[in-house]
Amino acid sequence: MPRRSSVSDSGQPTRTDIALRWRRSVGAAAESFAVNLANPNLRRAQLSFAAAWTGEWTLTVALSVVAFRDGGPAAVGAVAFLRLVPAAILSPVGTALADRFPRDRVLRWTCLFRAGALAACAATVAIDGPAYVAYLFAAIATIAFVVFRPAHSALLPSLCRSPLELTSANVVRGLVDSMSMLIGPALAALLLALADPAAALGCSALLALAAGLALSGLSYDVTASVTSGGERHLFREAVEGFRALPRHPDAFLLVRLTLTQAATRGCFSVLVVVVAIELLDVGESGVGVLTAAVGAGAVIGSLGVAMFADGGRLAALLGVGVVLWGFPLAVAGAVPRAGLILLMLACLGIGNSMVDVGIFTLPPRLVPDAVLARLFGALESLGALVVAAACLVTPLILDVIGVRWTLVLVGLVGPTHVAVAWSRLRAIDRTVVRRNVEIGLLDDLPMFRPLALPAIEQLADRLQLQAFDAGESVVTQGAHGDHFYVIEHGAAEVIHDGAVTGDLTAGDCFGEIALLRDVPRSATVVATTPLRVQVLSREDFLGAITGPTASRAAAEQIASERIDRNRPIDEQDTHTY
Repeated sequence: MPRRSSVSDSGQPTRTDIALRWRRSVGAAAESFAVNLANPNLRRAQLSFAAAWTGEWTLTVALSVVAFRDGGPAAVGAVAFLRLVPAAILSPVGTALADRFPRDRVLRWTCLFRAGALAACAATVAIDGPAYVAYLFAAIATIAFVVFRPAHSALLPSLCRSPLELTSANVVRGLVDSMSMLIGPALAALLLALADPAAALGCSALLALAAGLALSGLSYDVTASVTSGGERHLFREAVEGFRALPRHPDAFLLVRLTLTQAATRGCFSVLVVVVAIELLDVGESGVGVLTAAVGAGAVIGSLGVAMFADGGRLAALLGVGVVLWGFPLAVAGAVPRAGLILLMLACLGIGNSMVDVGIFTLPPRLVPDAVLARLFGALESLGALVVAAACLVTPLILDVIGVRWTLVLVGLVGPTHVAVAWSRLRAIDRTVVRRNVEIGLLDDLPMFRPLALPAIEQLADRLQLQAFDAGESVVTQGAHGDHFYVIEHGAAEVIHDGAVTGDLTAGDCFGEIALLRDVPRSATVVATTPLRVQVLSREDFLGAITGPTASRAAAEQIASERIDRNRPIDEQDTHTY
């Protein structure tokens, strides 16, 4: 039965209704954190992400300061461009490896590779070596990092058991990301004030090493996320993530919106240095302070996003996040006061947490797991290219229209894109809500409970809804069986040799005996009320239960019990089907 809300005579929600919604939202937030704490694999994955992202933000601030010393805003943009473009080109190959080999192993490799490159970068800066050598090592480290996040995003579904757990994992990871955005720049600001950029770069290297060590000891279904292929196909596999985008238009829309945010983020990485040093005159450490303001807002946003852990409004949430990543910049450009700019940058952080949860939770619900790492790799690669291009173009725009009008122009791009796409974002949310119902229907059956979320997600995608009137036969005894059925709504009775042997209601399944034993239907199932059933083909059903041994065993047990119970209902003491 649908849940009814309390409304006033005017049709508006009452205070009681609002309070109930608030309590439910807070409960969802608390549950999201509890789910992560209960899963040791998720705990390790989140710790690794925290170390990696804190190190990345520390690196970004320190390297921007080094570049600004060398050549002002143009150098900041050029260095960002030069370190991101190679990463964008090479990262699809790395993420193809994450669809071929165990993803935790690929992540450890990238962390160790990154730690070595950052240590070399720090050493070069410490001895006043050639700047281009330091930038080269930073570019190498960036290549590894651009592989890290898509591989990590593709790993998370394999560590989860339900849509709630996946959404919760990304909500918590969003909070971790936000805390990193606060701690990393603040750490860089402290090290820049007390020491020099080399110290900040060395700290980033240690954090990369810690990220790799945190992933030791993961235990999950590795075979579910590994594909095979020869080395000669590696580059062909690398471009598969790009090819998958137009085949999945809903995911493609989310990617396009995220790339809009990436363009804004690229412009911001140059603007924040100019705003701190030239517009507000707060010095080099002010770059870290302004960036940390974004992190502070992101922490607040992540706590708020946790209230959407039910996953029913994540596409709309992503759209709002893109708006918040842009519009505050326009406000900051229109009214360039220090206090207001800090507040607007905090709003950017709130938007960042919304975008991250949406973009890393929804694509696993919309595309096959076999190409998931490559799709996230395509997103990361395109994002890096967009950020790099924005970094390169922003100094040119600054020269033409100045910092204030540049802030306004950049700030209006995201909101415009979201306004055009809003209706489709709401449609995506409705699709996901429906899919959650279907997954819940399958997950309640013992034979499907052992399946990891990517497997049960794909199974739910293959369900076909059928409706029957009362008195209509769904399957007939003696007929050939090609389908498995789960009742979504209504009731039916089981008839064997003309006698009623049981009844079925919502959540019950039938049809597995003919598929498992390759025999004709052992009974007739007749609808006793209007009936809605979700249907799986023979191939999809057998493909699902021949994976985990526990799934096959549960299905065989149900089939054996039903064969034993094919006798009149008045001779039975139970009617579980």
